[in-house]
Amino acid sequence: MIADVAPDRVTEIAQRVADHAHEETVYANSAMVFDRDDDGTVLASQPDDKLAYRAEPGGPLYIYGCEDVPVALAAARLAREAVRGQLVADGWSILHASAVVRDGQTVLTLGGKGAGKTTTALLLARAGWQLLANDRVFIRREDDRLRVLPWPSAAAIGLGLLDALDWYEAVRERLRSGEQLHPTQHQKVTDALLSGSRTPLWKESGKELKPQFFPDQLASWLGLTLATEGHAARILFPTITPGAEPAVVDKDRTVAPGDFFTPGTEDRYPDVFGLLPTESTGNEPLLDLLGTLPRASLALGHDVKANTDLLKRIAA
Repeated sequence: MIADVAPDRVTEIAQRVADHAHEETVYANSAMVFDRDDDGTVLASQPDDKLAYRAEPGGPLYIYGCEDVPVALAAARLAREAVRGQLVADGWSILHASAVVRDGQTVLTLGGKGAGKTTTALLLARAGWQLLANDRVFIRREDDRLRVLPWPSAAAIGLGLLDALDWYEAVRERLRSGEQLHPTQHQKVTDALLSGSRTPLWKESGKELKPQFFPDQLASWLGLTLATEGHAARILFPTITPGAEPAVVDKDRTVAPGDFFTPGTEDRYPDVFGLLPTESTGNEPLLDLLGTLPRASLALGHDVKANTDLLKRIAA
């Protein structure tokens, strides 16, 4: 990766892409247009972020921008994708799950957006587990066990959840003293925290705007203990419903192929620059072993203590 603040290169590449037949996608929540030459060179532009890219087969990936922070974020993001490609080539898969660890044993929480993956992980982390990940994990079968690693990225925690877990004021005071959260955080979220507003914020698309924490801030700001790896031991499938009494429900949900991120299903980081392997071994061996783990489907409400009491009992 070679990254540089170079406005002239941004303009040049953006014009080159615009002048040729190109494809469109959304990368890291920002519109991207890109063109692939006959020799495999990829030129791409993200006009809203004032970023441009050039990737030659077998050569470096160049990242250009007009300001240092967007360039640094893009470089870090693509460096992570390159590492991800190496891990996938080495047999790792990416599971859409949060994870907490105790004594090396990992509790995985799965479900769609809004199901409660982050809430479950944070409640257990507050109750003594170590937090491994709040949204995705790397997972690989090693003999008869499933090893789990964290996905390195900012952690998103909604304003309402911050308030419910009694972290809101501590975070607000740090911001008011001049400290900063992750630079991907929307300015509206920063303004809300500084003003003391706890009302959830939403994009026009319906996606919630949330405070974005550096991974280390989960420890230094929120007091959580972080884990670096573990082995899958139990699976939870929560559903959060306002007013619900926390309980185990009679629903035999299992891990399915759709719970994994693949190059074909990745929704946030499509493989525009060819950083991921074109072939994979498939997730069937993982699904077989995940299917043998104890699992439970849960109904959760908005009562933090009642939710925590149930989770502590089920996750033990």
